[in-house]
Amino acid sequence: MEKSLRVVINSVIFRSSGQDLTTAGTYTEMASRLAEPVLLGMAVLAIRSRVKR
Repeated sequence: MEKSLRVVINSVIFRSSGQDLTTAGTYTEMASRLAEPVLLGMAVLAIRSRVKR
């Protein structure tokens, strides 16, 4: 069940790199792919607020 869930999530949402990772590595990759856009958005907002001053 867990493997099938990872395959579905990777193919639909994350488009994984295709590397053979451990379970911990797979979840780390998923977390980083979710966190990257959030962190980029926060950086843009921080820069925007600094420029407005």
